[in-house]
Amino acid sequence: MTKIFLISGNLKITAMPGKHTFSMIKPKAVKNMHIGRIINDILNAGFQLRAMKYTRLTTEQAKKFYAVHKERPFYNDLVKFMTSGPIVAFLLEKENAVEDFRKLIGNTDPKKAEKGTIRAKYAESLQENAIHGSDSDDNAKIESDFFFSEMDKY
Repeated sequence: MTKIFLISGNLKITAMPGKHTFSMIKPKAVKNMHIGRIINDILNAGFQLRAMKYTRLTTEQAKKFYAVHKERPFYNDLVKFMTSGPIVAFLLEKENAVEDFRKLIGNTDPKKAEKGTIRAKYAESLQENAIHGSDSDDNAKIESDFFFSEMDKY
């Protein structure tokens, strides 16, 4: 079952590049009950939540979302991990959103992530790195459109 929580405001990702990004809390961090702490870290960093969705990816959805990694050796394990439990997807707003969010979440490998970053605090391994964040304005639009319809974007 998908639950959508719409947060106040009006989000038009196509109209304001640089001000929006997409993120999702991954299954292990959800299972370990880090949702509230991660949201708190995001809000304390000056981001505004514009939409939030608690859902679970099917195998087909995970394969499509991570298709860019299809030829990589970790692809099948990534798909398996991302379908192992629920995720929480977000649309976030802040000036310089993508770059600032990438700094907030830290290195993909939590052992290499700077102290205080989300991955350093909540991730267990490179594969189970707690959170996803868009790596460009273009990908923020693509990824947000994957999870949220225009009607969801506020």
